[in-house]
Amino acid sequence: MIDKPLLINYNQLHTLWLKWLSQPANAHFDRWLKHEAAGWRKRFRETMPLELGSAMQHALRFRQLACALELIHERGLDQDWQAWTEQWNPEQAENLSRNNFWFWIQRRSYSQWYIPKDWQAGSRKTTVDDTAAWVRKNPDSPLAYIWFGIDASLASAIEHRTELSGWNDKQRQEFIRMQQSRPPLWLRPAAEQDAKTLRDELKAAGVEVNLNKHGLCATGGFGVQQTEAYKEGRVEVQDFASQQIAAAVDAQAGEKIWDACAGAGGKTLAIGDGMSGKGAVVATDLKEFKLTELKKRAKRAGIANIRTFVWDGEAPLRLPKEIARQRGFDKVLIDAPCTATGTWRRNPDARNRLSEAYLKELTGLQQQLLNNASEAVRHGGKLIYATCSWLTEENEDAVEAFLKNHADFALESSRLLGAPDVDSDTMFVAVMSRQN
Repeated sequence: MIDKPLLINYNQLHTLWLKWLSQPANAHFDRWLKHEAAGWRKRFRETMPLELGSAMQHALRFRQLACALELIHERGLDQDWQAWTEQWNPEQAENLSRNNFWFWIQRRSYSQWYIPKDWQAGSRKTTVDDTAAWVRKNPDSPLAYIWFGIDASLASAIEHRTELSGWNDKQRQEFIRMQQSRPPLWLRPAAEQDAKTLRDELKAAGVEVNLNKHGLCATGGFGVQQTEAYKEGRVEVQDFASQQIAAAVDAQAGEKIWDACAGAGGKTLAIGDGMSGKGAVVATDLKEFKLTELKKRAKRAGIANIRTFVWDGEAPLRLPKEIARQRGFDKVLIDAPCTATGTWRRNPDARNRLSEAYLKELTGLQQQLLNNASEAVRHGGKLIYATCSWLTEENEDAVEAFLKNHADFALESSRLLGAPDVDSDTMFVAVMSRQN
């Protein structure tokens, strides 16, 4: 192997990994890593190497696979993988030696961190190559799901999704394959900003950016948020699927719209940006700090028709006077809290938070939000329900349950957005109208 500088100090990497493993089960990796990076800068007076965070994200995707590859290396591919996956738990990965664990992660993620010579990579590399070939011949095996970073227990859920979305085998396999990597960073130009002009400006600023039939996306280079276009509010970072949810609202100038679970406001801004400053957008969320961030983003983007309130979703919203006069909003968007399975490509740690109990809790909350928010839709208005999940329990099933108990609403459309048709997150949106 050719000598080259080590991109990663493996002692630092493994120490950081063990520190992450000691965090509570509901910890969010990106927030935790941001905090660690700030501490790193103070201790070492330098920026934490990006490769450390990238390596750990790959480990979150392929931790189970590392255990499987170790078993294959010792005993071969002829295993009962269904039984093995049912018995596996994350602690098994902690029993692997540091070198072996990170070797498997590096090889599977096609990373170039550089493996020291004394790791004896030869036969282990063959194990990875043989497993890849086996997976290509057995794409529906539990091991194939693990190869792409998916728990094999989700196979039936993916089959159900395949049926409801009408995917063919190629689309289903593409969806599974996509889970092994991050999507690009999708960008939303402001309403008055020409996409081609913006692309050229960002390229000149050092951003690696592409413009295709689906829109504008960045794949590397200089950070988008450091560009003048971003600072001046002429471009926002927003995933393709998320942009499509905002498009489903179909905001028109002069309308009164409520974004009930606005968060930091990506969809709120997209909605407000398309209204030419006419009408009003009310944005609410349970957490006030998110709304504070939304107000900063709205000011930067020059969107003045957005108002924010804290709403906990436990009771119907007390309508502002001008909304009460027209007996409700023209449109209400519920971008509901969910398992976030559709963002696992960006947030692989979220895979570890999925459980039957968590899903049951969320589906209950989703119905509560639908019930309470729907009262604010005027007759003839629209209720838009969305999640960043591909699980049918949170999407089609949730809509069906709501409509069963609300005869005054009718379904206009529902669909899955993004992956596998577009290299992005996967989200869901349903549009329902309230009958006159």
